[in-house]
Amino acid sequence: MEYWVVWLIIVILLGIIEVSTVNLVSIWFIASGIVSLFVSLITDSFLLQFGIFVILGIILMLMTRSTLVKMLSQNKEKMNLERIIGMNGIVTEEIKKNAVGEVKVDGKLWSAIAEKRIKQDEEVKVLSIDGVKLVVEKVAEEKEETEKKKTTPKKKNTTSKKSTTAKKTTKSSKKVSE
Repeated sequence: MEYWVVWLIIVILLGIIEVSTVNLVSIWFIASGIVSLFVSLITDSFLLQFGIFVILGIILMLMTRSTLVKMLSQNKEKMNLERIIGMNGIVTEEIKKNAVGEVKVDGKLWSAIAEKRIKQDEEVKVLSIDGVKLVVEKVAEEKEETEKKKTTPKKKNTTSKKSTTAKKTTKSSKKVSE
């Protein structure tokens, strides 16, 4: 059997492995196998062909794997579950503390839980996903808390004023007694 047939079989087997795994396992060795196939048509040295196969495959993998993985992972879209985190929804069935209720988010009904009681028709924000239930919180509470923080007046340090006035009065009383 001639060497080019061996390389053709190796390339086909690696191609089948790559198609079945879809994880970029052997794509670089497919390319180096094709190069080795062409080299086998020029020379009969199997050691040279095998050396080209291994070295070229490793070089291609080291040079392109990270770039190729980044390119393929950028095109992934968020799934429905990941996409609704942070969205607001409306309670369609009352949610009691640590009991399951129902929320409508993005036009779909979801089971939901919350740490506090939330009445029907109130607006909620999706915090996370716990199994098949959404973890939500009431939106109005967030707004109220931030408004309270803004409107709460800052207390002035009155102790220093009192102590200075007390010192003045003690000095005045000493003068009067003399």
